[in-house]
Amino acid sequence: MSFFVTVYTVVVAQRLLELALARRNARHILAAGGREVGAEHYKYIVTLHVLFLVSLLAEGLLHEGRTAPWWAWTFSVFALAQGLRYWCIVSLGKRWNTRIYILPGSEPVRRGPYRFLRHPNYLVVSIELLVLPLTFSAVVTAVVFSLANFWLLWRVRIPAEERAVYDRP
Repeated sequence: MSFFVTVYTVVVAQRLLELALARRNARHILAAGGREVGAEHYKYIVTLHVLFLVSLLAEGLLHEGRTAPWWAWTFSVFALAQGLRYWCIVSLGKRWNTRIYILPGSEPVRRGPYRFLRHPNYLVVSIELLVLPLTFSAVVTAVVFSLANFWLLWRVRIPAEERAVYDRP
């Protein structure tokens, strides 16, 4: 049980620290004349992630925090995804955020993983929502939230970001 509780606690702490970083970065972007787009769907992103954490905790505790037989593989993929997450954060610098902010006159970032993918952080989130629950046999959480995230990203979030970042005059 302690491995599950430790991992869960670290993930929650990581998310809270990222929200603090996002707020700080938002203040910087807004002070520089930036603006937020897509705010109307942000509540759904937050709800998805909060419900994911609740579901992971519930299903993890239901399984008494036991790791799955394949846990070493899924947890390794999760750990690699964390490396990609921080590469994204460092590459975007003060422009990294959990919301979509546009800074007038700025070009899209094309360094770090953004040289290869337009939305590498969404890849990280997709990987996490699948493999972290599978590490602890939380198959229902993995399937439900992976599908919900896929729909939210591809039907709502990514189109909003594409319009804001790449379709600007």
